Amino acid sequence: MKISTQIFATAFFFLLGLSHLAAQSPSSTLSGKVSDVKGKAIPYANIALLEEGTEELIAGAVTDEEGHFLLQTAAGGKATLAVSSIGFVTQKSDVFTLEAGLKKDFGNLSLQEEVASLNEVTVNAARPNIVIEADKTIVTVEGTVMAEGNTALDVLGRSPGVYVDADGNINLNGRSGVVVLLDDRQTYMSAADLANFLRAMPADNIKSIEVINNPSARYDAEGAAGVINIKLKKNNFNGTNGNINVGSRYNGLNAPFAGATVNMKRGKWTTNASLNYNEWAQFNDLEILRRFQLENGLSEFDQEARLKLVRKNLFFSGGADYQINEQHSLGINLQASSQNGKEDGKSLTNISNPENNDVNYLNAINDSKSDNSRLFGNFHYIGKLDTLGTKITADVDFTKMDASSLSMLNNSYWLNDATDLASMDRIRTGNEMAYTIFTAKTDFTKPLGKGKELETGIKGSWVRSDNDLDISRSVEEGPFEPNQNSNHFIYHENVLAAYASYKSSIGEKMNFQAGLRGEYSDITGNSITSNQINKQEYFNLFPSMYLQHKLNKNYQIVYNVNRRITRPNYRLLNPFVFYIDPLTMEKGNPQLRPQYANNFEMNHIIKDSYQFTLTYSQTENAFGQIMIQDDETRITTIQIQNLDKIQHMGVRMMLPVELADWYATTNMLQFNAKRFQSQLESGLLDVSQFSFMARTQHNITLPKGFKIEMVGMYLSPFREGQIKISGLAWMDAGVTKSFNDDKFSLTVNGNDLFRTQRFNVFINFDQINTDVRQYNNTQALRVTLRWKFAQGENFRVSQRSGSTEEQNRLD
Repeated sequence: MKISTQIFATAFFFLLGLSHLAAQSPSSTLSGKVSDVKGKAIPYANIALLEEGTEELIAGAVTDEEGHFLLQTAAGGKATLAVSSIGFVTQKSDVFTLEAGLKKDFGNLSLQEEVASLNEVTVNAARPNIVIEADKTIVTVEGTVMAEGNTALDVLGRSPGVYVDADGNINLNGRSGVVVLLDDRQTYMSAADLANFLRAMPADNIKSIEVINNPSARYDAEGAAGVINIKLKKNNFNGTNGNINVGSRYNGLNAPFAGATVNMKRGKWTTNASLNYNEWAQFNDLEILRRFQLENGLSEFDQEARLKLVRKNLFFSGGADYQINEQHSLGINLQASSQNGKEDGKSLTNISNPENNDVNYLNAINDSKSDNSRLFGNFHYIGKLDTLGTKITADVDFTKMDASSLSMLNNSYWLNDATDLASMDRIRTGNEMAYTIFTAKTDFTKPLGKGKELETGIKGSWVRSDNDLDISRSVEEGPFEPNQNSNHFIYHENVLAAYASYKSSIGEKMNFQAGLRGEYSDITGNSITSNQINKQEYFNLFPSMYLQHKLNKNYQIVYNVNRRITRPNYRLLNPFVFYIDPLTMEKGNPQLRPQYANNFEMNHIIKDSYQFTLTYSQTENAFGQIMIQDDETRITTIQIQNLDKIQHMGVRMMLPVELADWYATTNMLQFNAKRFQSQLESGLLDVSQFSFMARTQHNITLPKGFKIEMVGMYLSPFREGQIKISGLAWMDAGVTKSFNDDKFSLTVNGNDLFRTQRFNVFINFDQINTDVRQYNNTQALRVTLRWKFAQGENFRVSQRSGSTEEQNRLD
């Protein structure tokens, strides 16, 4: 065992052992009795202790058969007590202060009956509630029109500053390099796998989305553009609830989907499980015109292609939490998924020759199949150590993924109209990949009084990737011969991290948080086939800080600054070669280095709703997709390389408007200015761009259970390194009809209604002169039928008093 691993293990168990060494202070004890206006006791009423101002749940209890309750908590600070029961109006107490040894008897609390009693409490918000905090923006999805009939990827793309392109790649504030968390835990997926996973998840399973433009030191430094944290629903009452959905998406290809989610709470146990099946199918129409300036004239490759892609995904997620007592809880989460895909591609390329009028033709047919399985497990512990809010959390994660693919590329070549004289060859590519990821972390939080807080923690991750690429080629009907680009590649990555963060106030109007995270990385890439070993070992510091200045009750300015890293994807470091067709190939880059970003943000917030944000970032060694053209062989190679520097300046405006109780709109306008600087092969890339993005979202709640959502999007022309992309716009819309007290709903969604989400790409750099036109067949109709069910005592709150990040907000 390496000495660094031994040090990490010692520190991990030392911090975890603090839960047994910390002094236990007396808890606050709250008691009372709940009855109706006639003095009759109300059994099983909900008692919720809420943090003043944020309404976050601190602790909860349920009255006994005589209406009595007793609630104990180790938390401190100002709070209110909320009492509720089915058929009665919720009552809240005055604000009071929790402190060590407090014993407060509320006496008899009398509840008034509601005029009309409902079997189920339903939220019908016209638009998602957006809560702006100093270091993040929280978008409430639960109970909104946005959650009806959409997928997790759909609602993610409608969050502030987030843009999801037609391939499912996620950008934040005009920048790539976003890390997506699920309930505060990394997903450890590639961009393509993550997109498929989020397409298979119904938005109705999501409670909220946290958009964290400038993460604190608590978060991994990974993700140059920021972090998006998806918070899933959890049960907040004793009993069972859930939903079942079934539907289909049609865009010329039929893609059915179905899923079920169940949440249960019984005493100290809280459990949840979901099973979702999803098919994703689309056509990709592609036109490519490449110009090669040869010594004797211009040669053009005019290519038309259509790709048909079908993926079938099955995903299971489950978890269980056990509340040992008021201070300690344990939990486990499991995820298992499988995916198999099939891609059929056909292309025809006309090749002109400068010396004569002859035309060479290339017909390529590509058939490929893929299988992907993933298993993820998490064990976690949460403990409160005193009444001041001192707590410790620990997580251990294990991820295993296996992926395999097999493709056959059949190529035919002929001159002019002589198809009967065509020659042919075949390229067979098989790829076997296996990933194993183990992580362990622990975090310790210590309030120091008067708004001051110290937070520290450590984390270790150990990654092993095994990738075996086998390429063979045959001419005519001959046998397959091994290709020199076959490669067996093994990758090891070990990252050890530690951080400390301090939060405090400066007077009555200013708050700040400052943190420092250190990460040591030990990376080894071993190409067994070529006997080539690439080793990287480095230690980096990642400072972060925010300053919140509340000028008055309606206006505040928040300053954020941090430094972050994005490490190359394991697959990209493999010196593989994939043939898209005989003239186009994708190549790995074992020399790819991590990219580093220094970020600054100034966010003006008015009335806790309107935002005017200025951002600046400078990214060194930035990842960029580069096209390399060989004029002699006329082969184009696509590779991810490090660009020397990218500078980005942005302005973002958020304008939510509630036109009526039933009609609300959220509007975003974002301006971006970028400069790309790098030496690429023989050409110097030094280009600047100005672009903007506008999005308007309208949510309408109508009588008789109808809800409508409309989303319009426009992207102006923009650049990404060598590539220039023309402007494009599109519109999505959906309507939902609910039945039977909102237990059933039918949703019809239309995407890219006017078939305008088309990409026109132009590359004119050095000797490369290429035009690309692409449409991913995003125009689609999706129909979803959903049944929501609930049994048990309504509005029962969990008695768990762990981290507020693990709890739900009472509606």
